[in-house]
Amino acid sequence: MGSTNGYDALLVVSFGGPEKPEDVMPFLENVVRGRGVPRERLLEVEAHYQGFGGVSPINQQCRDLIAALDVGLPVYWGNRNWHPFLQDTLQRMKDDGVRKAAAFVTAAYSSYSSCRQYLDDIAQARAAVPGAPEIVKLRHYYDHPGFIAAMADHTREALDRLPADVREQARLVFTAHSIPVSMNRTAGPAGGAYEAQLRRAAELVTTQVDEGRAWDLVWQSRSGPPQVPWLEPDVCDHLEALHAEGVRSAVLVPIGFVSDHMEVAYDLDVEAAATAEKLGMALTRASTAGTHPRFVSMVAELLAEPEPVPCAATCCPAPVRPAHRPGR
Repeated sequence: MGSTNGYDALLVVSFGGPEKPEDVMPFLENVVRGRGVPRERLLEVEAHYQGFGGVSPINQQCRDLIAALDVGLPVYWGNRNWHPFLQDTLQRMKDDGVRKAAAFVTAAYSSYSSCRQYLDDIAQARAAVPGAPEIVKLRHYYDHPGFIAAMADHTREALDRLPADVREQARLVFTAHSIPVSMNRTAGPAGGAYEAQLRRAAELVTTQVDEGRAWDLVWQSRSGPPQVPWLEPDVCDHLEALHAEGVRSAVLVPIGFVSDHMEVAYDLDVEAAATAEKLGMALTRASTAGTHPRFVSMVAELLAEPEPVPCAATCCPAPVRPAHRPGR
């Protein structure tokens, strides 16, 4: 077995997604377990998936990324919420003789849900597999030149799809998955890292595309209880506010995602697109990093870096969930 920087395998760790209609509700129940998400919200999101045949694009995008990688190591794949589950993958890695693997997580930023929870998932899976390999999570890559170059290229392509008469004035609207305000407050070693890293990535992409162009960072895909404050504004609300200011064209840039999974496909390509059409606003959407060559090569570059220092135990703590009340 080959070796790169002490690793003898690469493990791609992702969120997971359903691949047929009957998978959808069990998958969603895995996602929200213990979070107090109202049942009506689950049914609403299930309908989004069923509108796409019950299939999330995320698993196929993981397969496509793995097929494109050239890292000189065996590549494995394990998910948090759906097959192939991380525990099953670690068992296979152990059976194959893997002793130390690097983990590339398909989330670029600091927060509980995009970093610490994956570290916990890996630890729990290792604990369930006696003799499981050591797993080292690669660093956050929100500002890596490969990620930024990929997103800048896709943003230029989206701008070019706008009608020529509105292209120069188009606003760049960067979007990311909203999280509870309290989770952002504790993200990273000093707090606030999730939003700060997203703003930095948006600044870097804008500088490459058109340094003087106006841009905003907004949020999408809120899923928590309505009484819990989440990051705002929502992307559709923001499009309405821009229209009221006289903005007539925009490019949605899903900077918070690395693949076009369901939150991108529904919340942007369906809901936000419908909002723009209602407003008479010209709108296009940039692709996510996906299998852009610079994003793919970035993974090999991360593998070649010195082994990252583990996060402190106090970094990105698990959120305190509201106590369950009977009848709620």
